[in-house]
Amino acid sequence: MMTTSSVSKGCFVFKPSPKKKKLSLTAADYFIESLKSSEDCRIRFESYQLLWQQMKSQTEQLQEELNKKLFDNLICYLKKSHSEFQDQKNDWSCRVRSSEIPTAALLLGVNVTDHELTFSSLSDTLHQHVTPYVVLLPAKECPGIKQLLQKLFSQLMGCEADLDLDEEDDHASIPQRSMKCSMASLSGWYQNIAKKSSSPSKRKRPASSGHTQAPPIVVVFKDLESFTSSVLQEFIVISSRYCKELPLVLIFGIATSPMIIHRLLSHSVSSLLCIELFQSLSCTEHLATVVDKLLLSNQFTFKLSGRVLQVLITIFLYHDFSVQNFIKGLQLSAVEHFNSQPLSVLCCDLPDLKHRVKSLSHNQCENIRHLASFRSFVENQTPQAQVKLLTDDGYLKEMTRKLMEDLHTYHENYIPVLRCLHHFTCILPKFPLGKQIRELYCTCLEKNIWDTEEYNSALALLRMLAKDELVATLYKCFEVLKPYSGRQLDSALKKTKEFLAHFKCLEVDGSENVDNEESATQKDLQKKTNLYQLQKTLLEMKETRRTKKPSKFEFLRLEVVDFLDGLVRAYLTRPEEQPLYEVVYFSAASVLRRHLNAVPRVALHTALNNPSTYLKSLANGRTLSSAAPDICIAYKLHLECGRLINLYDWLEAFATVVHADDSDSESLKQVDEMTHARFIRAVSELELLGFVKPTKLKTDHVARLTWGGC
Repeated sequence: MMTTSSVSKGCFVFKPSPKKKKLSLTAADYFIESLKSSEDCRIRFESYQLLWQQMKSQTEQLQEELNKKLFDNLICYLKKSHSEFQDQKNDWSCRVRSSEIPTAALLLGVNVTDHELTFSSLSDTLHQHVTPYVVLLPAKECPGIKQLLQKLFSQLMGCEADLDLDEEDDHASIPQRSMKCSMASLSGWYQNIAKKSSSPSKRKRPASSGHTQAPPIVVVFKDLESFTSSVLQEFIVISSRYCKELPLVLIFGIATSPMIIHRLLSHSVSSLLCIELFQSLSCTEHLATVVDKLLLSNQFTFKLSGRVLQVLITIFLYHDFSVQNFIKGLQLSAVEHFNSQPLSVLCCDLPDLKHRVKSLSHNQCENIRHLASFRSFVENQTPQAQVKLLTDDGYLKEMTRKLMEDLHTYHENYIPVLRCLHHFTCILPKFPLGKQIRELYCTCLEKNIWDTEEYNSALALLRMLAKDELVATLYKCFEVLKPYSGRQLDSALKKTKEFLAHFKCLEVDGSENVDNEESATQKDLQKKTNLYQLQKTLLEMKETRRTKKPSKFEFLRLEVVDFLDGLVRAYLTRPEEQPLYEVVYFSAASVLRRHLNAVPRVALHTALNNPSTYLKSLANGRTLSSAAPDICIAYKLHLECGRLINLYDWLEAFATVVHADDSDSESLKQVDEMTHARFIRAVSELELLGFVKPTKLKTDHVARLTWGGC
């Protein structure tokens, strides 16, 4: 309380001290605040931001390219679905020949978390090229037909506000609440809109919009499996009665199978739909494209280690099949790398590298000297060079610049050789090195692939490869190496070209010999002979094949396999063998797994058993304390009980712990209403979490559902 020393009584005003306005912190502020003791924190954040903006734009462009074919087919279908509306604009009764509603069944796959982005892109595309009347209906907002129609009207009224209508049009300016949400009202609204848009006084819509004078109304059911069957059937039956007045088109978003339509709808209702199936690209193919464009590309300096990439792929394959979550995991990896690695300031393009290396401080030079890969590099140098690397910062900076340039060259050669190896191994039976290139990439990141049994078995199979497959694969490798003409892989490109020329020469020379041998063999087999002579002839042919010398093709095939093996051993070494690989590689797989692959049971047990882990205001300890939350007290008490817990005994124990700090002994003996209410709430929360449940064995007991106890 503020007081005054004045003798007379009066009213005094004390103005409060001006409060400082709270400034909203940006992502850069949080990033820099976590690196208070670090240098170049802002440069590291800007490097991350630039890297991620490039990756994000690449993923968005990739998403558009993958959806382009699907969206083009949908647009073509929607434009043709109600062509009768464009032919006869005044005669509404002749616009639709039947009562069937055009319906597009859009099969998107089980990666439900990615569907929202797909529908958002679809809505923008339809608004731009087909119609302004696009309605997106999620199942959770449409539990009944009334809510569905309300949602339909609210979105269509929003579309109407964007149209260039005359201000004196009374019907068009009627608010939604004054209109009855029915298909009859919707039909009258659309006819009025169509008449106004076709009137001569109406301003013409720009040709770039792609909208016709009577555009269809597209209703998208985003998650068809979650809709109630009765709601869908009622909406379809009502809509079919207005097919002659409304150009309605339905789009069903399906995650499982098109058969779900016939499971949700009866035959009489499904017969009112004219269904056409559209299928999007599978999530595994989408992931392969993302890995190819983001990770198997020299456009981005940042890289993932084998274990980190395996964590992201495992989460994708065994949890959600979500490509968007995979991209978010990649973003989290980039944030963690630039936040935890002080030398990530050097994770940049070559044009910026020279300036950043030159501006390194002494502490950052010491960080370079502490890297494991750099220490291994120093051990292989001469004693004079070792002394200069460990004492002379200027010499260290110069060597750092050279090593980083060598690392960029290593990545430039790594990717094309990896693609060549994949072209050879993906055609082998049983795929010893994996069917997808990401599997081969993970293996090459974790170990030297030539030390594995799978690699040796793949080479053994390649030595038996047919001529047409070998030539086709060599041509693919030639196309991969072609952009690297004049660089370090130029010799490999020339060698591949020579192999193709040799095989082309063999086609002319070997065809005649093969034909002669086959004709002679066929003549021997076609002679009239007995079973003994036939068996003898076959054995002689088999022995001849064993003892005859390898042909030119077989020699050439062995040379190709040896050439491929040499490329692999020269360019596909592990990243850990490259000096300063820690600068560009993120390898903290445990950190990524902890953030992305949550373990709720362990976290819940930790929070209830030791609340100070999350509540810093509590003292650290596992003993029962009255300061702990009620649910934690009830949880620890229930751990001391057996399979059945007496509620009254549990309540008394709870009250004893809660009032342990009270000096009044009577409060320990008597349970007041507040303590009783707190106990009921704590038990209800434990029941909600699945620790206890009511039991019919004893009415005043609850059954324990977790492990432990008597």
